[in-house]
Amino acid sequence: MIFPTLDFAVFFLIVFGVNWLLRDKVPVWKGFMLLASYFFYGYWDWRFVGLLVISSVLNHGAARGIERSQNRHKRRMLLTLAVVFNLGSIAFFKYAGFLVMESFRLASKLPGGLEQSEAWWPAFDFVGTIILPVGISFFTFQALSYVGDVYRGKMKSSESLVDFALYLAFFPQLVAGPIVRAIDLVSQVSRPSRPSQLDVGRAAWLIMGGLFKKIVVANFLAEKIVDPVFARPDLYGAWDTLFAVYAYAIQIYCDFSAYSDMAIGFCLLLGFHIPLNFNAPYFATSIQKFWRQWHISLSFFLRDYLYIPLGGSRKGGEGTVYRNLMITFLLGGLWHGAGWTFIVWGALHGVYLSVERFFSRVAENRGWKTEGAGIRVFQRFMVWHLVCLSWLFFRGQNFEEAREMLAALSRWDQPVTLLGIPVLVMILIGYLTQLLDGERCEAGWDALGRLHPVAIGVISAVILTVILGLGPTGVAPFIYFQF
Repeated sequence: MIFPTLDFAVFFLIVFGVNWLLRDKVPVWKGFMLLASYFFYGYWDWRFVGLLVISSVLNHGAARGIERSQNRHKRRMLLTLAVVFNLGSIAFFKYAGFLVMESFRLASKLPGGLEQSEAWWPAFDFVGTIILPVGISFFTFQALSYVGDVYRGKMKSSESLVDFALYLAFFPQLVAGPIVRAIDLVSQVSRPSRPSQLDVGRAAWLIMGGLFKKIVVANFLAEKIVDPVFARPDLYGAWDTLFAVYAYAIQIYCDFSAYSDMAIGFCLLLGFHIPLNFNAPYFATSIQKFWRQWHISLSFFLRDYLYIPLGGSRKGGEGTVYRNLMITFLLGGLWHGAGWTFIVWGALHGVYLSVERFFSRVAENRGWKTEGAGIRVFQRFMVWHLVCLSWLFFRGQNFEEAREMLAALSRWDQPVTLLGIPVLVMILIGYLTQLLDGERCEAGWDALGRLHPVAIGVISAVILTVILGLGPTGVAPFIYFQF
């Protein structure tokens, strides 16, 4: 079920009404919200609701066992079992096909490779039947953070399986994030309060802004330049290709931040608060700041559960820090998808951060000037283009496509066919939508919130009508559904 659809609108209206009718009857409310979340997830494929249920039972049981046990070895064993189950689930559904194909490719190059490769056909048949559950990486990482935080003593385990199951399956952010930690949400679902006033202004602002980003900007750029160029880069010259890469950078930002914004907005309407996930990442003046402002929930997850346990920047020398950065971002790239291009994408960001750290140390030791308006413009220019280079591999289906895109960037004599004023304007508009991130629009949503609910509804309806009129026909799935 996709947010900008009539199906979801009907579903949410029902859930919104029942949510507030049952809010004072907490056990009944929890049961209804859990069933509504399972219905939302099962609307795509009911078979995978079972995976959510199993994940809830096993991770809740592991966390309860860890908290109750005083035996260090038993606690560690339960943590290990939870990690193996969660990462094993991702590995099976997400990477089985990749591993089989790479093993087949290796076996075919060995002596007698043809005969050996024929033995792989049963494996091909098997992985061909595997369907990737939507959002598995998101809810699995939430489960990992929960068990990990209980193990480290950062939070108490949930006494109720229903509370934890509702946290894990909570539908607004279930399939594409943000990755909400249990410490931020479990207490809200276990003891739901009835706020004196809903933050309707902010919720409406986030939802309408998200719809604009997704339906108007992201879908337009995908249809007009990104999809055609990435599908057949051999047909286009340097200008079309360069701006297709720029457009993809805007598309993926508008697509993903739109989902996060709408998820936060729907949570607000239901009386819940979850952290923001984007804060104008392309305004960043360094790659480090970019990752503090892009997919913030994943960045903090990788920092707290991978980079710091590896030693972070406080243990060992500079070489150890660079190693930790590379491992973190290689695995971060692999989290996004089973493919060498995702690994290259992660490796590029690991290299960027390592080189950036090295030169920042050199600049600090030598007293070089690193402040000033001109320097910030240059830094943003460099961050934008380094990130765009990495997006080229992220979007590319394979190395051949990435190679063809790079080759197309050298054909400056080829005529422009797709790039025009509408595309340029939409890229600029998409870039400027970053001004909606964070607290930058607080005055706007406060002013909206002071209006009568009927006025807010009328304004939202008018804006929605305009958005639907401006956007292409149909709504494409969100990019991060595949992760």
